[in-house]
Amino acid sequence: MPNTDPKVIVALDFSTSEQTLKFIESVTPEICRLKIGKELFTSSGPDLVKQLVDMGFDIFLDLKFHDIPNTVNKAVAAACQLGVWMLNVHALGGRAMMQAAKEAVDSSNVVKPPKLIAVSVLTSTNQAGLHELGIDKTVQQTVIDLTKMSLECGLDGMVCSANEAEMMRKQFGASPILVTPGIRPAGSASNDQQRIMTPEMAMKSGSSYLVIGRPITQHAHPLDELNRINASLEVYRS
Repeated sequence: MPNTDPKVIVALDFSTSEQTLKFIESVTPEICRLKIGKELFTSSGPDLVKQLVDMGFDIFLDLKFHDIPNTVNKAVAAACQLGVWMLNVHALGGRAMMQAAKEAVDSSNVVKPPKLIAVSVLTSTNQAGLHELGIDKTVQQTVIDLTKMSLECGLDGMVCSANEAEMMRKQFGASPILVTPGIRPAGSASNDQQRIMTPEMAMKSGSSYLVIGRPITQHAHPLDELNRINASLEVYRS
């Protein structure tokens, strides 16, 4: 039975389009979605995004727009024209900026407008790092406050640590999309992520989609690892 709603978003941790397209040969849109971040987008640009969209993949454009409202509005409008499935902004950009992003999505005139989500606290940021930024609240309270503002602006959900997913569900219910990076299958290296969780634990905690990069893209057998992860998440398949 085809997976009509893949839960794994593979982070394309590559520096060139050639490396990316080589990896893409081993996966299909039925078994995963794809995330394009700043490195790959900077090196390969929107043409690669459109190429992957044309191949049938749902693309999460992870550029975390954070600028003045007008600039973010124009950037989001341009992203909508690429046909991406999802894109994000940084909640620390504030209410006016997020409202401008939402307005761009709503007026995009594309057949299927993308989901718009916000980043709250990066998974590489712990309590000490938050204090260095001048934020005296706990990580959890900061996540809650930024999420509340984002949802009030009409956004579809949040990027958040899986460690906060259960708390987010209790606070905001089942509707918000929760996209969780920092996912590491059992036995994988944590790399630069501070707040991490296994795929099964993350879904059980309330995550909607799981961003997994290096444990798949740098695996000796990426397709086998992706299939293994998908099999462990079978109960959560739509």
